[in-house]
Amino acid sequence: MDNEKNIVLGLSVGDLNGVGLEIILRIFDDQRMLDFCTPVIFGSQKSVSFVKKHLNLNIYLNYIKDLEKIDHNKVNVFETYQDNFTINFGEQNTKIGEVAITSFTKATKALKDNLIDILVTAPINKQNIQSQEFNFPGHTDYLNQELEGNSLMLLTAGNLRVGLLTDHVAIKDVAAKISPELINSKIETIYNTLVQDYGISKPKIAVLGLNPHTGDNGVIGEEDDTILRPTLTKIKEKGKLVYGPYSADSFFGTDTYKSFDAIIATYHDQGLIPFKTLSFGEGVNFTAGLEKIRTSPDHGTAYEIAGKGIANTNSFKEAIFEGLKLFKNRKLYKELSKDPLKSNKRKI
Repeated sequence: MDNEKNIVLGLSVGDLNGVGLEIILRIFDDQRMLDFCTPVIFGSQKSVSFVKKHLNLNIYLNYIKDLEKIDHNKVNVFETYQDNFTINFGEQNTKIGEVAITSFTKATKALKDNLIDILVTAPINKQNIQSQEFNFPGHTDYLNQELEGNSLMLLTAGNLRVGLLTDHVAIKDVAAKISPELINSKIETIYNTLVQDYGISKPKIAVLGLNPHTGDNGVIGEEDDTILRPTLTKIKEKGKLVYGPYSADSFFGTDTYKSFDAIIATYHDQGLIPFKTLSFGEGVNFTAGLEKIRTSPDHGTAYEIAGKGIANTNSFKEAIFEGLKLFKNRKLYKELSKDPLKSNKRKI
């Protein structure tokens, strides 16, 4: 890209009965945002115009049917779905869920085809998106299927980064899913992410234990001693600064997390409860480990306040700026990692 403004930012609309599209339009109602990127909303003229009018916004929108005709000086809306539905803020609706997935899957295809540079996804309702065509717990699992790489859910807020060994998995199934192969794969992913996307040359990573008090020497479960600890020891012996397993109950309360570049939790709530307690409203969900950059805010559809124009825009705005930073960091890393002998070859 010639400049920041020409970085094309794709935005899926999420659940239209929630706060996603409302937040997107409120953020880009500020014309200064166009100095940082070119936004493309994967929506429709009818639904976007409805929300714009409902919120009494002055944002000027450029409606297009061809992604080759993006205007870098405007907020673009790419016609993505048919408007055979009604927006009723705060209501759960399967048709709205279908539209949310259409927006997301078409934005993902555009990302794969290099028609957009970054994808930021608005919140969805995981119940009303399910269908024969889309049978995934959420965004991350679909992206892992469609894009190259091994995905890892990484929550970020400043220097606080929390990744997950298992993400949308029922508690009763977590222990069975944790294996040396999974641990190695996730640590490799987060290690590479910290190096290429965050510019940390020698990352320091902590891993939380699965059981209370990391099993208390087998009294409260054996997985920490038989799987986690020996696997982490082998990884550390190969030169990576990986430590643990740490007892999760005191790890954040004692500020131990501040000594690490990233923390890996063994399951969803073990990582997300402390993360959101420390940073809610400012956090970003980054799908690390894939060939493309995707981020999202740390909140859900917020049906209870949808359409009222009062939803906090901070997390979504942070997701946009985090995506832009990661895109530029990764591009710089690739340039610096090129073979200097190959790139500087001259004809003699």
